[in-house]
Amino acid sequence: MERAAVFDVDGTLVDTNHLHVVTWWEAFRQAGHRVPMHAVHRAVGLGSADLVAHLLGEDRDRDQDAGLSAAHKALYGQYFDRLPALPGAGELLRRLHREGWTVVLATSASGSELGALRRAIDADDAIEATASSEDVQEGKPAPEPVEHALELAGVPASRAVLVGDTVWDMRAGAKAGVRCVGVLCGGIPRADLTEAGAEAVYADPADLLARLGTSPLA
Repeated sequence: MERAAVFDVDGTLVDTNHLHVVTWWEAFRQAGHRVPMHAVHRAVGLGSADLVAHLLGEDRDRDQDAGLSAAHKALYGQYFDRLPALPGAGELLRRLHREGWTVVLATSASGSELGALRRAIDADDAIEATASSEDVQEGKPAPEPVEHALELAGVPASRAVLVGDTVWDMRAGAKAGVRCVGVLCGGIPRADLTEAGAEAVYADPADLLARLGTSPLA
């Protein structure tokens, strides 16, 4: 029976979380908002619209939302040609593919950003499909991105594992009914990932690969 390994991308397979922090911080600064970097870091993993709402609140000037997202996209886009994959990312996906897992990405990225991330991972031969922000109505922590990834894989939640680096990933996976694995390379503490639903936590993709035989992906 098929099994699905659903992977978040930013902070899980590609070392981009702190680039997002800096570029979102600068986008907010340009628009006249003082948002602490630690708060931005905690919000990374949400889709753009949800991130802005989370950080500025429901009583914000919503007319600024599109401009903030566009500013972040332009600032972050400067790094597209040098995004670094995290240690073991491509090797992990290829190993799982060889062992019969259907590998699907579930990410808030889309378009040229998603293309840059996939180039960084350099494992397209192992990736079956991608559930991007363009494919869903609600992003993480709603379960829809994970549920869509499972539809693409043709696999029930009981036969799937989600790997991610944020509490938003863990909450989305838990709501979708899949087993959740956390990685620390996005900068979120182990306790936070465990509390949000992670069954096991590893340092990064290389650590998960090294201990694959005793992991939920065994």
